[in-house]
Amino acid sequence: MSPIRLLLAGASLAMIGIAPAGAAGKPVTIGTNNWAENIAISHMWQQLLGEKGYDVTLNEVSKPILFGGLAEGDIDISLEVWLPSDNSFVEPYSDRIDLHDTWYDDALDALVVPSYVDDINSVADLERHAEDFEYQGEPTIFGIEPGSTIADEADTAIEQYALPFRQLSSSESAMMAQLKEAYREKQPIVVTLWQPHWAFAEYDLKVLEDPKKTFSAGEQIKWVSHHGFGDDNPELKAMLDAWHMTPEQLSQLMLEIENTGDPDKGAAQWIADNRELVDGWLEAKP
Repeated sequence: MSPIRLLLAGASLAMIGIAPAGAAGKPVTIGTNNWAENIAISHMWQQLLGEKGYDVTLNEVSKPILFGGLAEGDIDISLEVWLPSDNSFVEPYSDRIDLHDTWYDDALDALVVPSYVDDINSVADLERHAEDFEYQGEPTIFGIEPGSTIADEADTAIEQYALPFRQLSSSESAMMAQLKEAYREKQPIVVTLWQPHWAFAEYDLKVLEDPKKTFSAGEQIKWVSHHGFGDDNPELKAMLDAWHMTPEQLSQLMLEIENTGDPDKGAAQWIADNRELVDGWLEAKP
């Protein structure tokens, strides 16, 4: 190579400089699902790892396929494993996937009402005020997709607390539309919701006490990879292990995406607003 070409090549590499030596263009596949928080963190890390030179692909799959894909090495990492709730998915592949550090503490599922709903502080209180929550002539809990963990938990709560309610299962977006409408009109409503979720940043909500423990609580959210991925990618592992978010930080990230209507734009804006925080993750060393 001529001295001029060598100089130009060196200048180009200097401009790229932010990428670790082994990261430039290295492909990474992140397994995702369509939960609001998963969309948010996956797009956030796609951009952050892109800054460091990785070529990140997001692959949306169901949970059973996700863990099988991790075990086979078709998916490199997934950013959201709830423990202990997801143990049934993890255990069949425990020798072929690696659990990594916790990035969110005390996640939970719950029944939630707006804070303006008086006299309702626990799931048991719903039974005495069922008529306040009638929808199309029947006391109703608004939920998400049938078969989801939180939908099953809500069915269990209806049985365990002897609630004269039905669960109206739909999609997260449909449930949130019902909450938005009721909140605007200051009407009583009860929904299945989980923390983290952007709704807690948008609305003043009350998590109902659950003395019978029918809903998951005290969950840890970890990231997971196929076996050996962390050893092969120590710089990336260090960044993800340094990652930790508070409920407020994660809710604001999700709310930014909700308000922009675009996960890439919303994540980019949140990153810009929280540059010092994310730089701390990206500067972590193995």
